[in-house]
Amino acid sequence: MEKFFEDVAVGETYETSGRTITEADIVNFAGISGDFNRIHMDEEYAKKTIYGTRIAHGLLVISIVSGLRLRTVNFDSSLIALYGIDNLRFTSPVKIGDTIRAKITVTKKEEKEKGGLLTLKHEVLNQKNELVAVFDLLLMVSYKNS
Repeated sequence: MEKFFEDVAVGETYETSGRTITEADIVNFAGISGDFNRIHMDEEYAKKTIYGTRIAHGLLVISIVSGLRLRTVNFDSSLIALYGIDNLRFTSPVKIGDTIRAKITVTKKEEKEKGGLLTLKHEVLNQKNELVAVFDLLLMVSYKNS
């Protein structure tokens, strides 16, 4: 069921399904973004780092979480715009083979002239239930009768 600004309450929570990070994800994201940093692409180099292996791009992680959210909370035609991302922190590395999911909590609602502004706190967890990223996503969402 599609949600509009009025359909969402502060404190409401959602849990996405999981998604396993593959080598293909990292290689494809590097190609799209142009970020070929050795920590993502060079296993021999990465073995000598504090991570011991290659890690996923942070922006890849939040991009995948964005897709998981879209399958969990439907703002399909009510979404006006991505307004911003606040308080973004990558707290642990995401490695090839890790499965990530997100717990999403509505923390704030603010009425604006052209639509409502929702703040959605995202806690990104891996398969061990460890926090790997956290951020507040701000979405501009239309009102039901607009």
